[in-house]
Amino acid sequence: MEHRIRQYRLEQGALEVEYMEQMFTEFAGGKKAVEIIKRLEGREHLILLSMAQSLEDPELEIPVAFKVGHELRENESDLQLSDLAFHLRDAVHFAGRKVFYSWIGGTRQEWRGQGHHRALTEQQEEWAHQHHYDELVVKTKNKFYLMRATLARLHFDVIKFEAHGSDNGESKMYLSKQLGTDTLRRHQTSRSVVEAA
Repeated sequence: MEHRIRQYRLEQGALEVEYMEQMFTEFAGGKKAVEIIKRLEGREHLILLSMAQSLEDPELEIPVAFKVGHELRENESDLQLSDLAFHLRDAVHFAGRKVFYSWIGGTRQEWRGQGHHRALTEQQEEWAHQHHYDELVVKTKNKFYLMRATLARLHFDVIKFEAHGSDNGESKMYLSKQLGTDTLRRHQTSRSVVEAA
């Protein structure tokens, strides 16, 4: 199966992601386009959507999964990113290196198990490698068992665990993958990527 992926520019991509996030009940208060634009403006970023046939109308192609990531710097002015970089300071080496943060993403329930997340992740890794990033990092919570299993299958290593004081499910996990030609050789999906109009 060839995965059809669209790469979006900032404004249109932010609107598409806002629309997509409304379809995920597990996301408390999905991201708004204005919030996505504010986070990504002025930094290297990548917005990808995976397309598939609509279940209601096979003639119609619709977005079924998305993934958004961006550059992460050691010294950030944005409060949330500054906090993230601070928490990663003893696990990620920033000096003289480019670090890519896989920020948000998801696959709609009806299309899970079909490789959309893997295809988007592999495309994100390929893009990051082409743009000279050395490492890709992601953050999740201990309670997201399916996400943890998916990241393990994609060869992400746990680099830090922050225990929550009273609820272990809320503990944070930080994972990483070094980006190199070996990473790209392990890719398993067939993908076609187009720039969205």
